[in-house]
Formats: sequence, structure tokens, C-alpha cells
Amino acid sequence: MLYRTLGQTQETVSAIGLGGFHIGHQEDEQESIKIIRSAIDRGITFMDNCWDYNDGVSELRMGKALRDGYREQVFLMTKIDGRTKKLAAQQIDESLQRLQTDHVDLLQFHEVIRVEDPDRIFAESGAVEAFLEAQQAGKCRYIGFTGHKDPFVHLRMLEVAKQHSFHFDTVQMPLNVMDAHFRSFEHQVLPALVESGIGVLGMKSMGDGHILKSNTVSAIDCLHYALNLPTSVVITGIDSMEILDQAIAAADTFEPMDAETVKALLTRTAEAAASGRYEPFKTNNQFDATAANPEWIGVPAA
Repeated sequence: MLYRTLGQTQETVSAIGLGGFHIGHQEDEQESIKIIRSAIDRGITFMDNCWDYNDGVSELRMGKALRDGYREQVFLMTKIDGRTKKLAAQQIDESLQRLQTDHVDLLQFHEVIRVEDPDRIFAESGAVEAFLEAQQAGKCRYIGFTGHKDPFVHLRMLEVAKQHSFHFDTVQMPLNVMDAHFRSFEHQVLPALVESGIGVLGMKSMGDGHILKSNTVSAIDCLHYALNLPTSVVITGIDSMEILDQAIAAADTFEPMDAETVKALLTRTAEAAASGRYEPFKTNNQFDATAANPEWIGVPAA
């Protein structure tokens, strides 16, 4: 396994992270637990999760998997949807209870996908107050945010944070062979994160499988491309032992890619990527869980 430093935190984490959404999909929770523990045994230390994944099932299963000494071996992250202080605080406590821990290593604002999300989070009695109080109480160590919709929203979140003299430890975003061509987080957001020393969490290296449907790249190509960027962690969905083997193989075989290799990969994906067809999380709302459930963020339904 490759290990990298998480931004300016001085924390060492595995370059491959286990995605929390997919480990709630197995019919038998024992299979989920087996996948998580096998991943840890094979060197994956970064655990991703979220308060809303599979109606809490993902956190419950991860909590069970992290018993018996496994919690001490991982860097545990979860995400919260609430935009108000009250709702965010409630969700933080629910997540900790499900995960069977008194703290997470990293707590992130989830699905920052709307232009107004930064304003809600940093408003008076907004979610940032709950996060800071949780940090003060020892319920989380570091703070970040995630989003998958548009680089503009990420840049606005960074700007609003700066206006409030707030520095994020991490930022999570799509980084893949098609993002480079369409509404690109790599080109627009990544340089700002590197300059600020913010830990980069790459996600959707395969776009939940959509990028593979283009028949232009392999799964290993996708993981290698994301690992080649200045990412601290590439979070990938692992829903079976076979996919775990694939993720481990990607780490084992990764070597820094030269400019010609990168250019060849991007040339192969350019035409397919042009319209965002294989990145539906950017172009429609099928990945926007909080849009379908506005009560999760504390915004009344229209």
C-alpha cells in the first residue's frame, strides 16, 4: 500500500481509501464487515462514510467492523448534511453512535453542491458552529467538505471560508480521466488546494462505473490517473473482495506517470468526456441525495 501525508495535518494515510457508500450494499452485513476488515488487514487505513449513506446502514456496519482493535488502525472520516447548527450537531452525535466511537478523525460538510450552501454553512447558527464545537469537544480532529457538482461551488466555499478566517484541512471532489475535459475540478480547484496545503481527497475515479462504460479506459487506468494527481487519498467504492483486490493491485502497480502517458490517457477520453455524459453527477441530480431529501440539510421542501 502507498501512504501519503494528508495536507498539512502531518497525518499519514493510505493513498487508497475505502468508500463508505458501497459497503452498505451487501445483503449480508457480515460480508460488509469482512470487506472492511480485509481492506484494513491489507493496508487501507482511510475509511470514508456519511450520515446518510444507505439510511445509516453504512455507518452501522463500519462501526461493527471497527470493533476488536480495528478502530485504532484507521483514519476514520464521515460527513454530515445539516446546514444549521442544531441539525448538524444532531447528525454528528448520531454518526458517532452508529460508528461506535467517541470521535472521528475527519468530519466533512457533505454535498456542497449549491451556490448558496457555503452561505448557509457559515451563517449565524450555521453548521460550521456545530463542527467547531464538536472539534473543541474532541468529537472530531479535522474538518473538510465534499461536493461533486461544479468547481465554481468549491471555489465559492473556499472563498466564504476565507472571509470567515477558516481554513479547511481537506477537500473532497471528483478527479478522473474525464473531469480533466469537462467542468474540471482538476484544472480549477486542485491548484488552489495545493497552494493552500489542503489535503486533496479524490473521488469518483470511475464515476460510479459510468466512465468504464465509455470503453476508453480500464479500472486500473482510472485509479492510476487519480493516484498520479497530487491527491492524499483516492476514495474508491469497494463492494466485493474482487474489487478490493483490484484496488490493492492499483496501489501495488502504481508508478508516477510521465507527461506522455498522461497525454495518451486524456487523448483517449477527450471525445467521450466532452459533454459530461459519463459524469452524470455533474450534469443531472441522480447523485444529489440531499436534493431528494431536503430535510437532511434543514431546508423545507418547496
